[in-house]
Amino acid sequence: LDPQGKAVAGGLKNLGMNQVDDIRIGRHITLTLSSDSEADAQKLVESACDKLLVNRVMEYYEYDLKQA
Repeated sequence: LDPQGKAVAGGLKNLGMNQVDDIRIGRHITLTLSSDSEADAQKLVESACDKLLVNRVMEYYEYDLKQA
């Protein structure tokens, strides 16, 4: 169970990011999404980080894309 992940997933869906299938919050954030291309996946991850996941004043982020 990941209540924080469920809340963030709901927030992303409210922002129109319906491609997000699952999100896990812990020391790292694991985001599972559906995308037609790697470029679209990068745009979605960056948008999610900028709009909801990262406080740019206090945090920075890096991400890796892995194909399932």
